[in-house]
Formats: sequence, C-alpha cells, structure tokens
Amino acid sequence: MDPTTDNAGHTGHAGDSGAARASLEALRAEIAKAVVGQDPAVTGLVVALLCRGHVLLEGVPGVAKTLLVRTLASALELDTKRVQFTPDLMPSDITGSLVYDARTAEFSFQPGPVFTNLLLADEINRTPPKTQSSLLEAMEERQVTVDGTPRPLPEPFLVAATQNPVEYEGTYPLPEAQLDRFLLKLTIPLPTREDEIDVLARHAAGFNPRDLRAAGVRPVAGPADLEAARAAVAKTAVSPDITAYVVDICRATRESPSLTLGVSPRGATALLSTARAWAWLTGRDYVIPDDVKALALPTLRHRIQLRPEAEMEGVTPDSVINAILAHVPVPR
Repeated sequence: MDPTTDNAGHTGHAGDSGAARASLEALRAEIAKAVVGQDPAVTGLVVALLCRGHVLLEGVPGVAKTLLVRTLASALELDTKRVQFTPDLMPSDITGSLVYDARTAEFSFQPGPVFTNLLLADEINRTPPKTQSSLLEAMEERQVTVDGTPRPLPEPFLVAATQNPVEYEGTYPLPEAQLDRFLLKLTIPLPTREDEIDVLARHAAGFNPRDLRAAGVRPVAGPADLEAARAAVAKTAVSPDITAYVVDICRATRESPSLTLGVSPRGATALLSTARAWAWLTGRDYVIPDDVKALALPTLRHRIQLRPEAEMEGVTPDSVINAILAHVPVPR
C-alpha cells in the first residue's frame, strides 16, 4: 500500500495540532504547482521531516528528484543546497574546512554545503566510501567535527540523497550500515502518459523549473509548524498489539529464505516512527495496522539483502516484504 492511498476512514482528535496538520497538507497542493504526480515521494519527505530522518531517492535521471526537493524547501521556507557527488569529491567539500586568513594570521572555519536545512546529495553512490562516510556524522549526530570542534547543524536538517538504479559503472554501492541510516528509501517512477503530457504542456506554456516563484510556489508552512507537528506525532498512541505487530514483521525478515540480511532493531524502531507520523498526518491520534502496512515498503526495502539465487529468480525486496505483510497475523 502507498501512503497516499490509505483510506482507512478513521479520525482522531485534531486538538491543537490541527493547524500544523493543515499547513503540512497544503504542501502537497503547493508542490504540485511545480512537480507533477509525485505524491508518494512528497508524503515520504514530509514523514521523514516529522521523524527527523533522511531519505534515499532512487530513480532514473530526469524524473524531477532535484526539483522535488527544491520545491519542498521553497514551500516550507527552508534553506536548501545541492552537492553533485563525483569520484574526486573530498569530505571537506561537504563539511567545510579551516581556511587561513592572512590578515589575522589565524585559521577560520568555512562552512560546507552540509550547513543547510535540506541537503540534496545528488548521485551519492558516485563518490568513494571515505566521502560518503563524511555524511554519516552529520546524519546521525546532526553536527560536523572539524579540527576537534563539533559544530551543530541547522534545525530542521534532512539529507535527501539520490542514486541512479540503472547505471552502476563507476559507482560505489552504499554499505549496509550507511543504508540503515536512511529512514526511507523512496522510488521515483517514470510518469504516467497523462502526467508526462501535463509536464510537456507546462513547459510549452513557459514553466521554468529554475524559477519556482514564477510557477506560483509560495511558503505554506515553516519550521514552527514542523515543531508543532513533531510534538503531536510524539503523542500519537501506540498500543502493545501494534508494537508486537511491527516486531513480528521485522523478525519475519530475519527468517525469510530469500534474504541473507533481515531488518535490524533500528529498522523496527524506524517503522514504528514512520507509522506514527503517517497516522497523525491522516488525522488520527493512534496507530492502526494499516499505518504500519502503508510505510513498510519505504521504511524496510533498503534494510534487507537478497540472496543471489533469489535475485536471479526475479525476487525483489518489495516482493519479499509484501509476502511477509500477507503472512504475519494482523492485530484486531
């Protein structure tokens, strides 16, 4: 199930968080002014912001991954920077470095592009592991240490890393430990025929993806709304049955004959967090099994590893997770 297609129909108490929810719901309409037909990815990015997580975006070049992140930042009044990952990129090109000032005869810190709210790490698998790992401290600790001095990153802070699923020549696959640091892995599909016609019609009418203001994109929410939303998500109730359901799904991945690596306890915690955020976004103050199912694929697909023989038989991470969701008993 996709987060954008949940129609469970349950409603909880909106409470004081209603205004924050309404402003975040308005994001979808605002982003649609520039990006056509990527509702699941928009929802995933909002869920990641609510959970203080990071996102891996996978899709072929030209499906508006960069435009999506830039438009989200614009609609949320957040700062954004983009780094093109290449084989010669150095860690200091991301984190920043000490620069000698001849006038004062002292070294001063020059912040790198990681000092932003939304960092778009384009084609992260094109750079060597040493540079990839320079993002790990930033993602996990939300700080950068240069010359022994920790420097906190702005709040909110989200890394949206992209990778191309078809071109593997000259790439460095992300190790499992680093993949596990991403809260969600979102796949950006090619548009439907109708959506592609819409994209071309917009361009023919003069749409310029580099000028979002001209496209009518305006801020509809801000950091204060995010903070209010995060506080509300933290109060979303989780019953013992739901906790056990999440654990059962994750344990089933460790016993699957198609996998060499199942979901870790960190992955189980991530699934509980994303399900809570989705429950709140859909207007409830408690989690139901449908919330867990809705977020299982994007939260778990990058945390499992297929056996080579299963891969040769056409098994995919998504098909394994879907089979597990069909098999694990759902709490009533």
